[in-house]
Amino acid sequence: MDPSSSSSSSSLPCLPNVADLAPQHGAFLDQHFQTKRDLSQESSNLSLSSSLSQQCAELDSFFLLHATKRTVSWIARSFRAKSSLQQLSLSLRNLSLRISPHGIGSKRFRRVLIEEIPRLANEMNRIESLRCYFETAVQLESLVGDLEDASLFVMACHTGNMFKLKLLNSPISEDAGRKHDKLLQAIKAMNDIEEVLVGVEKYHPQWLCLLKSVDNRVEKILSALRPQVFADHRALLVSLGWPPKLLPSKSGSDHITDLPNPLVLMQEEKRRNYSRSFIALCSLQHLQKRREERQLNNNLIERDTHTQYKQLWAIDELVSPIASRMEYHFTKWSEQPEYMFALAYKVTRDFIAGIDGVLQPLIDKARLISCSAKEAWVSAVVQMLSGFLEKKVFSLLAERYEVKHLKPDVSSSWLHLVDLTIAFDKKMQSLLNLDTCFLAVSESFEGQSRGVSVLSIFCNRPDWLKIWAKIEFKNAWKKLNTELKEEKSWVISKNCKPGIDNNQEYLLLAVEDHKAPPIAEFFLKIIWEIIERCKTMPSILPRAQFIRFTAGRLLWYFFKLLLFQFKAMELRLDNSDNVSIVRSCGIINAARYIWIKLQEWSDTVELLEMKIAENDAGKPIQDDIMDNGCFFYEERRSLSEMETNWLMEIIAVVLRQFEMLSWKYVQNNDSFKDDQDYTSLREDVDLVVSDDFVEALVALKSWLQTLKINLNKKDFLDLWRSIAEGLDHYISCSIVKNEIWFSKVGANQFEADIQALIFIFQTYCARPQAFFPCISEILKLLKLKKEEVKLMQTLLSNNENGSECLHLYGISHLSVNQILQVLRYKILAG
Repeated sequence: MDPSSSSSSSSLPCLPNVADLAPQHGAFLDQHFQTKRDLSQESSNLSLSSSLSQQCAELDSFFLLHATKRTVSWIARSFRAKSSLQQLSLSLRNLSLRISPHGIGSKRFRRVLIEEIPRLANEMNRIESLRCYFETAVQLESLVGDLEDASLFVMACHTGNMFKLKLLNSPISEDAGRKHDKLLQAIKAMNDIEEVLVGVEKYHPQWLCLLKSVDNRVEKILSALRPQVFADHRALLVSLGWPPKLLPSKSGSDHITDLPNPLVLMQEEKRRNYSRSFIALCSLQHLQKRREERQLNNNLIERDTHTQYKQLWAIDELVSPIASRMEYHFTKWSEQPEYMFALAYKVTRDFIAGIDGVLQPLIDKARLISCSAKEAWVSAVVQMLSGFLEKKVFSLLAERYEVKHLKPDVSSSWLHLVDLTIAFDKKMQSLLNLDTCFLAVSESFEGQSRGVSVLSIFCNRPDWLKIWAKIEFKNAWKKLNTELKEEKSWVISKNCKPGIDNNQEYLLLAVEDHKAPPIAEFFLKIIWEIIERCKTMPSILPRAQFIRFTAGRLLWYFFKLLLFQFKAMELRLDNSDNVSIVRSCGIINAARYIWIKLQEWSDTVELLEMKIAENDAGKPIQDDIMDNGCFFYEERRSLSEMETNWLMEIIAVVLRQFEMLSWKYVQNNDSFKDDQDYTSLREDVDLVVSDDFVEALVALKSWLQTLKINLNKKDFLDLWRSIAEGLDHYISCSIVKNEIWFSKVGANQFEADIQALIFIFQTYCARPQAFFPCISEILKLLKLKKEEVKLMQTLLSNNENGSECLHLYGISHLSVNQILQVLRYKILAG
């Protein structure tokens, strides 16, 4: 081979693999080179070459044309973009030249954007705030000026300054009318000022200096205007003949006759003047209330928690002069307080119709919502009397109470005074129309109620409240102690119904149904009287404290007494003497009856409110106790525990006595063996009860009958069921423990004895055998046949399918060891 040819062939590129060719390339080659001859033919090669050259030329021409068009399009867009960028650059230069000579990117430009523009905005806000401030200040200055002008005119009519000279030639009625108009203008100006100040507090709290400045100016004007308005109103009342004279009766006693009401006797002109003065005074009070509420909300003044509810000033002005005359009589009756209450009640009653008829329309005209002339009148009189009693009577009694040898006399005087107070409060509240709702806000109720009860004296004096509670407790305990010494108080009434009514629920109310002794009813009566005595006390929390100090304390003392009474008795179940068991039942019944009554009382609205008030006052609540919302929860829980413990003691005594009487029966191993020939005895023969078991059954029946007669139904139900459960446990355990052997007849004898035992409880339940599950299962075991016994012993010994076996025979209360032991001692007939 020529080496040159080999070198040339090696320099040629290698042909690609057929599998790597694209489908269109493979199709092209298959079309033009179908055989090997096509590769060697020169003509065909030339034709293919020219064809390919022509196609390449066409493709080059198409590409050049397309590229030219794209290039021209891009150049046109480039020119437009360049023109836009140049225009933007020119605009930015112009902006930079206008703002700063240093250009857009300078520090000066950034400082303008970051610092100067926000500062400019803040300055604009400050200017706007100043504008608003000046406008508000000018508005307030104008209103205060109007207020000062109107107030100066009102005060000039009284003080006699230069403005008084202009009014000398005008009629009196015209002067009064102009003065009233100016007073109303002053009140309107103060209301307008208040509206502006409320807006200032809400939207501009930083204007505190302006707020205080205007408040001080208005307060100075009010401090000068109020006395003038009150003086004019009092002068008008004097001209009307108020207060009326308290005329004594012809007999010369301190009792008073019927009092004329000058308000009802007013003539037309006087009625008009009084109406205008009354409305002005109400408007002034309404304004004062608005100012105080705003200042309280803004913490400008401190809230006085000891301030009592403020009555209508116009009503107080009626009570104040008549109170001075009433107090003159009160001082003479310091040792006869019943006359004080009688006088106060008579004055209130004689004037209340006129007060309601004349003043209520004026209150409505003044648009004083939720105000009642009747309530305000009664409350004002009650507060007047309360103030006198607090200063002159109760304070003296409290001082004398600290002296040891004076305590008995002080206690009787204190109780007598409280009795009069309670009766007076009820009579005064009866004067009010209960259908009138004069309070729209619930939290104001306590304040208004406080004004219609003399017992409100104790709401702000906890030391006096404790003295009153001590005196009430000692008095109640003295009454109770006297009744405790009576033997008949502990004897259950003969009206009590014996037996158990299974068709009735045990929600019983009568003392006879609970079989409680009379002492329980007497004790509850004393407790309820104490609770009722503080019912008119307006504040809830002091009322609850008083009940805790008196009724609550008395309950615990009585509980201790019941406990000592029960412990002092020796429980004996002797057929000849059942006094101890009857007395014990009476104590249990008393506890049960008191428990029911305390539950009823705790469900009342008054005691529920007291419990809520105590919880709100910070008394801890036990979260794990569901019934802790009950007012007498601790007392009821203690009663329930004592009742349960006493029942358990009786149950223990019954079971212990039954065990003693049946000891020989359960301990005799030969009592159920078959040593005699019973081949002629039928299986269904009726056997009598074993002699050793008869006495225990008779005694048990007698005990249960005694308990049934003397114990309340609820507790007796629990008692006999517990006794049945105890007997079931005792007898079943004794059978297993004492290794008693049973013959076939012995098993029948045991069944007869158990049937006699169950028959005793037949009176109390339709299916008493359900309460003897262990004994019933022992009887089932004793009735098993020989094959069944062996099968059960095998299954239980091997612990295979033991539970299924017991389930088939209905045995679930006895353990496996107990079952095996009973089966082991069973003597099978041959």
